[in-house]
Amino acid sequence: MSLIKKFATVASGTLMSRALGFAREMLMAAALGTGPVADAFYAAFQFPNTFRRLFAEGAFNAAFVPLFAKEIEANGVEGAKRFSEEVFGVLFTALLALTIAMELAMPLIVRFVVAPGFADNPEKYDLTVALATIMFPYLICMSLAAMMSGMLNSLRRYFAAAVAPVFLNIILVGVLANAWYRGHDGLTVGYALAWGVLAAGLVQLAIVWIAVRHAGIAIGFRRPKLTPNVKRLLWLALPAAITGGITQINTLIGTAIASGQDSAVSSLNLADRVYQLPLGVVGVAVAIVLLPELSRALKSGNLIEAANLQNRSVEFTLFLTLPAAAALLVISEPIVRVLYERGAFAATNSTPVVSAILAIFGLGLPAFVLIKAFTPGFFAREDTRTPMYFAAISVAVNVSLALTLFPSWGAPGIAAAAAIAGWVNAAMLLGTLILRGHWDRDAALLKRIPRLVIAAAIMAAGLWFAAGEAEQWLGSVAPVYTQAAALAVLVAGAMVIYFGVAFGIGGADIGMIRRNIRRNRANAATGAAEPE
Repeated sequence: MSLIKKFATVASGTLMSRALGFAREMLMAAALGTGPVADAFYAAFQFPNTFRRLFAEGAFNAAFVPLFAKEIEANGVEGAKRFSEEVFGVLFTALLALTIAMELAMPLIVRFVVAPGFADNPEKYDLTVALATIMFPYLICMSLAAMMSGMLNSLRRYFAAAVAPVFLNIILVGVLANAWYRGHDGLTVGYALAWGVLAAGLVQLAIVWIAVRHAGIAIGFRRPKLTPNVKRLLWLALPAAITGGITQINTLIGTAIASGQDSAVSSLNLADRVYQLPLGVVGVAVAIVLLPELSRALKSGNLIEAANLQNRSVEFTLFLTLPAAAALLVISEPIVRVLYERGAFAATNSTPVVSAILAIFGLGLPAFVLIKAFTPGFFAREDTRTPMYFAAISVAVNVSLALTLFPSWGAPGIAAAAAIAGWVNAAMLLGTLILRGHWDRDAALLKRIPRLVIAAAIMAAGLWFAAGEAEQWLGSVAPVYTQAAALAVLVAGAMVIYFGVAFGIGGADIGMIRRNIRRNRANAATGAAEPE
């Protein structure tokens, strides 16, 4: 299977999840708007979600995958199974202890960490505590699921791990549809969503557990024991967790700061959902696929293949994220209006604020995706500390700017701080890879990047002009179906312009894709076929 096909496999599952996520957010915006229940739910859900990124996805994609891959190479499937059981025993025990401690301390955590601004509003504060208490066990399910997803990715079985998150949105869309049908009030909807999150965690864990068994590895529970392999994993996982979850750390900080202003938390989350589509589909797909592939190339001593993997991954991410960033910057308001402006959301007139936040997030989108393409260059070499230091600097930049900008800019100031911190982090990662000789100069990449920027700029100019001409069909007075149709035409036209210019001026090369596919077919023909 070619690198691009692997990206597409992971991206397809992520795309399904993000598409349903849009449906979920549209229903939530209509049901709750940016009111107190929405603020409470988003703040409460942000807490277990942050821990999931820190101690599950970030840590295991960075630390577990290279060690698991090494164990397969050295001791076969049986050795990998033994290693997985050792990790499972320690992880499950640690997560259970953490969950009990957090449940008991939840009132203090919400007051001083998650949403200190809610303390002045007892009803919102109490609701946030209650929802966070219901949802926090989701962390156990998702952390164990992330471990099993890492196993599947190392075995080059990408689809089950990519499609499992879809079920969170399927369940929450079902909850919201039922609430709409039965006419539930906002408070009832908030509690139903919290229980839906917990149910979704159980379903996702079941999916990847079955997939791992189907792959030939049945994990049993072993008494927790710090074996040499587990100690090595923990040594790598702590900095990797911080690095892998840097976006979530910044988001959690932004949520805490935003809690001091009504509707700011929900406004940030609604904008976040939109820019997470290209970030998830492209960035997550590249990070998931690149790490095990790069680890194998380095462990086999194939430095040419390792360099090619890194350069082609950056080329792929920029090819797709630069036009997405340009579109979010230019037409953020029509996007927000079509997706959210109805029901309780329209009543609060939240479109200008959410669209401003979305436009700023668009400026940071390429940086957020490049971080995911650069960090495997460190993780595959079992260097998780250097990205952690850069992540710490990024957090410091984010906090200082957010505190500076929030009083005058409001929620858009938090988005601006996150975008700037993202670019600082991406620049430090790339600069260090170059200085260490881990990133070779690639003539094709250097030639294509400025041409992709030009193509995106031309597309943005055309999109800005067309949006102005189509104002009568995109404005609030137009019916929603007219707005949606006009937005679809704009997006389709922008795609034609961008891809036409990009291929026309040499920013993209279809021949490279064909050569990649032919090369991997040749590998398969010589016995190097990869398992599906």
